[in-house]
Formats: sequence, structure tokens, C-alpha cells
Amino acid sequence: MADPDDKVGIPLDATSGTHNREKKSHVGISRRTNLRALWAGAVNQDFFNEIVQLTNLEELYMAWPTTAADISGITALKKLRKLQIDSPRNVTDFTPLTRLPNLVELDLENAKHLYDLSWLRPLKDRLEVLHLDGSINTSQKLKSLEPLDGFVFRKFWMTNARLEDKDFGPLINCRNLTDFHCARFAARKEDFMRLADARPDLKCQWFDPDLWEPPRNFR
Repeated sequence: MADPDDKVGIPLDATSGTHNREKKSHVGISRRTNLRALWAGAVNQDFFNEIVQLTNLEELYMAWPTTAADISGITALKKLRKLQIDSPRNVTDFTPLTRLPNLVELDLENAKHLYDLSWLRPLKDRLEVLHLDGSINTSQKLKSLEPLDGFVFRKFWMTNARLEDKDFGPLINCRNLTDFHCARFAARKEDFMRLADARPDLKCQWFDPDLWEPPRNFR
């Protein structure tokens, strides 16, 4: 018999589903134990605490706004392979993500406290895709890419992100990296050209010198 108080809207036997929380509409989502992929919106702490009971999850996408602050419970999701968190403005400790043994794709967008990337080092030998992006209106501030030196990822995007030390040097040793995407203001022209010379196999739109030329004035 269906529970009249259950407002989740995802069948109990579903393997994928979407739920955008409104007030306490998330209560009971932890009963969907067959879920392997979940798209969740407006994840507060209570919603997050239910999500991490879904131990069969392999893909988790938390859409804006993510207001949960303590993500330590995510370590229960041992099967998780893909994780996206949009605007985790209250999260100050991301280290629990490094204790997900099957995580290969990580996408963090507009993370207010992401500045220092040193916590990522334990993922060096298994992360295949990494996105560290800002939002449309807010640039993601990153201290340095030095902690990413030697990572095995094949794809690294830092859309609308500003790099404090302007140094792409650590990416030279990321030998599997073939797809690099970032904003032009992430570094200087000479930094892009230096990386292009060192890694001719790497694709990045700002390796094209013509894109750095000032626009011509037409009359």
C-alpha cells in the first residue's frame, strides 16, 4: 500500500529518478534502495542525510542550491562513480569525497570554499574527469594547480575559474589529459603557449595564437 505521506514521486523500485525538494517533500527517498542514479535539487542537510542511505547509487547529481554543510556521510556510497554538486556554499571540508573508492568523475560548481586543491591528492591515480567550475555570475577562485600534478584524468575543465598563480605547469605531467577547457582570463597568453609547446597532444581553444590578437576595426 502506498504511503499517503510520501511526496517523493519516485517509484519504490525505480533505478533512476529526479526529485526537487520543496520543504519536507524529500522524506522517504531513502526507501528507494534500488536507485543507481539520482538527480536531486535543493539538497539541504536532511535531504542529504537521506540520500546517503541509498547505497546502490552510482551517479549523484545535486543541483542548485546545495545547502547541506556536512558531507561526511557520503562515504557510505561505496559504488558512486559520478558526482556533481552545484553551489555547495556551506561545505568547508571536501575530504570525504576522496574516500569514495569508485569515484572517477567529479564536478564541483561554484564551491565557495574550494580555493585550495590539496585535498584532491588522494584521487590522483583514479579520477578520470574533473570539473572545477564557477557559475555564470561568479568566478571560481583557485589558488594553484600544483596539487593536480601527475593526475591521470583525461578531461579537466575549469570554466569561469581564476587561477591565482597563473601556472599551468602542473598539467604538463598529466599525461592522460587530452581535453582542457578554461576561460581566457585564467592565465596569461605566455602561460597558455608554454603549455601548448610542452603538450602538443592537448586540446585547448586558447592555444590558438589568433584568438589573442586584438579585433580589427572595420569601417
